[in-house]
Amino acid sequence: MNRSVNYLMVVTAMTLALVTQSCSSDDDDTDIGNWTSRSIFDGAPRSSAASFVIDNIGYVGTGYDGDDYLTDFWAYDIDGDFWVQKADFPGIARSSAVGFSVSNTGYIGTGYDAEAASELNDFWAYSPSSNSWTQKADFSGGNRRGSVAFAVGEKGYIGTGFDGDNDRKDFWEYSPTTDEWTEVFGYGGSKRRYATTFTISDKVYLVTGVNNGLYVDDVWEFTPATGEWEKKNDLDYDEDYYITRSNALGFSLNGLGYVSCGYSGGVLGSTWQYNSVSDTWEELTALEATARQDAISFTSTNNKAFVLLGRSGSLYLDDTYEFFPQEELNEDD
Repeated sequence: MNRSVNYLMVVTAMTLALVTQSCSSDDDDTDIGNWTSRSIFDGAPRSSAASFVIDNIGYVGTGYDGDDYLTDFWAYDIDGDFWVQKADFPGIARSSAVGFSVSNTGYIGTGYDAEAASELNDFWAYSPSSNSWTQKADFSGGNRRGSVAFAVGEKGYIGTGFDGDNDRKDFWEYSPTTDEWTEVFGYGGSKRRYATTFTISDKVYLVTGVNNGLYVDDVWEFTPATGEWEKKNDLDYDEDYYITRSNALGFSLNGLGYVSCGYSGGVLGSTWQYNSVSDTWEELTALEATARQDAISFTSTNNKAFVLLGRSGSLYLDDTYEFFPQEELNEDD
């Protein structure tokens, strides 16, 4: 009888140990990265919009809602979490345009004009103080859509994209002071359209995209101060490490870069974090909402990151989410 009791106690102890070990293992696998819903976009749901940030206000305009190409323009008050409509974009209604801001002025240009079935090269400046637009010098790289754009210091940049016949790999620098474009040489990577970029410590990282129907996996670092390009580690991937995609979005936060959403055989919500010091990637929690392509993102001046809009097949979206990359996943917020 005593032997039976002792045996039962040993088995019970072993079972408890296994359960405890399993729980500990589950704790170690806690998902990192949390998404919180914010104020829904007040305009029509859309994809392929253009955006920029000025003084902690995110600006969003143009795009396609599934029926019409758009010119309306909106401002998101990041601190107050609300939207206000602004003066319409005065150019041709379009999708797949690009935007960036320099100092206190925002810029939108290029894109696709469905009515003429052609790409565009016009370029416009927006002044928040007067809520008005001014046409600037046309983009010198010619007509295109699906390009990337970014600003560092007092200069803006547009590069890559599709010109209606071919994918492109050229880059151009814009000077707001002179209203002139200058070609930037030295990029040795793949041609591509629908790529994305993010900026870390005044260096810009160009990733993802598609070239002639194939997803590209090369990664490039651009230093605007010197005009130099440096190749980084490719986006190696297997079943558990898949970053290559097109129509994604990129942003940076607290010295790290992020790529989220996009398209690769289907819409994606997966989110990856890039460490420029180690040149490595880490997968974080996927967007806690409908997977999507052709969404936009912006990072506020007080280090808040947002992902919004886009589409999933024929479903056009108007939701907005803030991302907290260092927090644990909370499915209830």
